[in-house]
Amino acid sequence: MRLRLSNMLRMAMALFAVASVTVSNAEEYNVVSPDGRIAVSISDDGGMLRYEACLDGVQMLQPSALGLLTTVGDFGSGLHVVGEESRSISETYTMRNTKASHVYYCANELTLKVKNTAGQQFAVQFRVSNRDVAFRYLLERQGKDGDTKRARVLRELSAFNPVGGTKTFLCPQIGPETGWEQTKPSYEEDYLLDQDMNVRSQFGLGYTFPCLFRVAVSDKSSQGKAKKKHSSLNAQRSTLNAHPSTLNNYWMLISETGVTSQYCGSHLSDYTEGEGYAIAFPHEGENNGIGSASPSVALPSATPWRTITMGSTLAPIVETTVAYDLVSPLYQPGTAYKGGRYTWSWLVWQDESINYDDQVQFIDLASKMGFEYTLVDNWWDERIGRDRIAELSSYAQSRGVSLMLWYNSNGSWNDAPQTPRNCMSTSVARHREMAWLKSIGVKGIKVDFFGGDKQQTMQLYEDILADANLYGLQVIFHGCTLPRGWERMYPNFVASEAVLASENVFFDPRHANNEGKELTLHPFIRNAVASMDWGGVIMNKYLSRDNKSRHRRATSDMFEIATAITNQSEVNCIAMQPNNLDELPADELQLLRDMPTQWDETRFIDGYPGRYVVMARRHANRWYIAALNGTGEPLSLDLTLPMLDGTAFTLYTDGNQKTYGAMKSAKVKLKLPALAGALIK
Repeated sequence: MRLRLSNMLRMAMALFAVASVTVSNAEEYNVVSPDGRIAVSISDDGGMLRYEACLDGVQMLQPSALGLLTTVGDFGSGLHVVGEESRSISETYTMRNTKASHVYYCANELTLKVKNTAGQQFAVQFRVSNRDVAFRYLLERQGKDGDTKRARVLRELSAFNPVGGTKTFLCPQIGPETGWEQTKPSYEEDYLLDQDMNVRSQFGLGYTFPCLFRVAVSDKSSQGKAKKKHSSLNAQRSTLNAHPSTLNNYWMLISETGVTSQYCGSHLSDYTEGEGYAIAFPHEGENNGIGSASPSVALPSATPWRTITMGSTLAPIVETTVAYDLVSPLYQPGTAYKGGRYTWSWLVWQDESINYDDQVQFIDLASKMGFEYTLVDNWWDERIGRDRIAELSSYAQSRGVSLMLWYNSNGSWNDAPQTPRNCMSTSVARHREMAWLKSIGVKGIKVDFFGGDKQQTMQLYEDILADANLYGLQVIFHGCTLPRGWERMYPNFVASEAVLASENVFFDPRHANNEGKELTLHPFIRNAVASMDWGGVIMNKYLSRDNKSRHRRATSDMFEIATAITNQSEVNCIAMQPNNLDELPADELQLLRDMPTQWDETRFIDGYPGRYVVMARRHANRWYIAALNGTGEPLSLDLTLPMLDGTAFTLYTDGNQKTYGAMKSAKVKLKLPALAGALIK
């Protein structure tokens, strides 16, 4: 049955039904979210496949290109939709290692079968849930009788064309073999906030995923009124030239998920007027030039999902599970993996601490705090030795602690000198090393310094994870790419760095002063789509072993403690030092001892990227609410906390705690000094 968009939206909102094809003259196909708030329209007008999207009748994406250029056919021009299929998706799944433990995913799916002028066929598939749009391409076998069974994707035409006036929160993509010892790209550049779209990226190579956009719309086209004005997608153009005082903020987060060894990692190009941002493949120079920037696929094949999370507030951005909704586990867990906290000497004590006696101190610290792990960083094979590492692991286990060990990813893609080397780059070496790790009771590895986003590098990530699972090892990656659904795909994957992380607070006073801004940014961008090993709740006042010299930490103690909640990773670093046991107040030590790392539910409460954030996470039947003020000015907040209704709770701020009795409507007036935090539990 063919319906105009206005009728389709009314039916979708009433019946939560899958949308179908619209008027044939426009050759327009539509799919809406189950609640009817998000609408996507796809057209093959003029032989070009394009889509656009709106939320609450407010246009978020203007017509944006779709298509692929491959070695077996041009699927970017001369296109015509020849068929469509639609269905409803309803799935419940459980996870132990992300922002939610039980997820109900409900979406409407539309698959369009498309032919080019040569008669070759492929498909584009959209899924639209109540907060996310996702799409991918399905490539068939080509040639007579389907005898062409392989292809290379030379270019993906997929674009994202935000409406005019949109502001950006983006991290630039850097070129290959740059940075320290030619270890970049590694997703470790500075974000620029609230920029115009036409601002050129710092290195001229576009932007790393995920990418956040603020879409300012006038009151006349905002949520309440727009719902009454659904007539057609074209009628929902936003008036973006209004005075800022009349504007509301809508938000959009763009990323990708489902990247395996069967494809490359992608990023966004620079902005082009009228076309927006396009999917860009890796630079040919990545991975020391080894391998192709164009992914090679066996036919039939599906590309990774491109994802767009949209909200009239930042709640859908913070709470989205789209990275996991669209993927499935690739293998069963090799053991019952255990979350927890780890101590880490290297952040403050650096390379000099990689000796037996210093590591004993950090094992003892973990034991006294009730933490599960200690990470021994680079050079352990040379500075401690394998025999004594086995002794150290035995000692740790006697104290109720398990070791994790650092490795260089190795190979020819960088000049990083740290050892152990030549242990993770080949299958033979990995199996030999991992069997030894299992024999001495090591429970995890941290693998560092990768070579970019080419398909060959994605193959290395997957191989390390799959092999480690055979030996019961959890894996953290550093100097690396963004995880793309990996927590669900690879059950022993913990987290990746892929961010300008805590080591920069140690190395550079500028980053110490910017820590507040950076850690109030990631819940809305980097950590919104994947677990993040930022590397530490830093409790030393000074970034030095004696806690008296070098530069000072800019944030307050309670700011740091609250980041254990806002920064999500199932195995989280609590970067305490042994001296902190005697220096920190008893209530701060107890908060750190009791801090969970596995969460059943996540809710956004308030915030603005790079300024402040208030968010809640539930572990079992207890809520933890963290507030961070990342600015240099005091902040006053009036918080409504419905998750605490009828429950007594305690508010912890720096040097103070206040207990509230059970309330029918839990409200808290919170005053945070500059670069300070608070915790409610």
